[in-house]
Amino acid sequence: MKVEIHKLFEYLLDTTVHKPEAVLGLSLASPPKLGAFLDDLDPEMPLDWNNRSFQGLPELRAHVLREAGLTDACAVDDVLITAGAAEANYLVMRQLLQPGDEFVIETPGWPQAAVMAKALEVSTRTLSRAEADGWRFPMDQLRDAVSSRTKLIFLTNPNNPTGQLLSAAELCEIASIASHHGAYLVVDEVYAGLEWEGERRPSIAGIYERGITTGSVSKALGLQGLRTGWLVCRDRDVVLDAVILRENSSEIMNIMGEVIAEIAMRPERYSTAIASARREGSANLERLDQFIEAQPFLSWIRPQGGLIGLARLHLALDGEQFARKLLAAPYRTFLIPGTAYDEPAHIRLGVGGGELVRFDVGLERLSSLLEALSSTLYV
Repeated sequence: MKVEIHKLFEYLLDTTVHKPEAVLGLSLASPPKLGAFLDDLDPEMPLDWNNRSFQGLPELRAHVLREAGLTDACAVDDVLITAGAAEANYLVMRQLLQPGDEFVIETPGWPQAAVMAKALEVSTRTLSRAEADGWRFPMDQLRDAVSSRTKLIFLTNPNNPTGQLLSAAELCEIASIASHHGAYLVVDEVYAGLEWEGERRPSIAGIYERGITTGSVSKALGLQGLRTGWLVCRDRDVVLDAVILRENSSEIMNIMGEVIAEIAMRPERYSTAIASARREGSANLERLDQFIEAQPFLSWIRPQGGLIGLARLHLALDGEQFARKLLAAPYRTFLIPGTAYDEPAHIRLGVGGGELVRFDVGLERLSSLLEALSSTLYV
């Protein structure tokens, strides 16, 4: 199995050497400092694995179920702690998909699914969200795509990168379609808890017995560096096979990631952190929305959840060309081009990061570059 690089990671690798002075695409909340956790850490804690379960600290797994609204539907042993949501997704795809199987994914969507589909030599059916339709989920396409040959469906909610939300009714309908054909259904929820419209959506693991919820502390809690995520599934074979597969890769979870994530997800800490992330994200989203509304060279479908969205460039150059110009002097502002999601006419804008990203400075420099290019590249 050869895994090819996807455009998002390729762009990140290529631009890491630059030192941006502002960021307009950060996809996570303000990262807390280690010092915020020191009072709750035991200095005598052995830096071995947790010595209690190969599936992760039971307390942490209980927190995952609580925040996902799955306490009544799932057991603690239905949860496996992983090295971020990316590993959770990988473990599911790697164990469930074999060459020739049918795999249903969405675009724009999290690029990992398309990369894994190609590496695993599966038959891919792609559902296309249309900007003209508000990036809504194409339910009719799903009905046509899923058949008795479909092994796995992979979606994100909120959608990564458009920020559009699947409603509870849509999730139930998707689960019904999957169930009719016996397909497994993964819903990646890394941005859950950051819904700007309505409440947190129900997790698929509680709706469908072959539903697999994945998530992490990376985005809403800003703890990306912990590399701590999870998968939740009521199908015991899926969880155990993931444990066995992980034994041959990352093996067991890192104790510091587990312990700090458990502290961060304690009810009182979690509610405070989520409230802060929502305040910061909502404030930046309002400013960004007003900026785009007043900007003749940009338009977008406002995200319903999460910390990122796609904005269309009304200039005669693609998103990557624009992103590289913005990263260079004198602008020195970072964002992700839409080419990372097969949307070359777009750029990805983010509202996360708090004070660290110098959001207002980034907006000023974005405006300056748009104005500088407009006389010759406006379309």
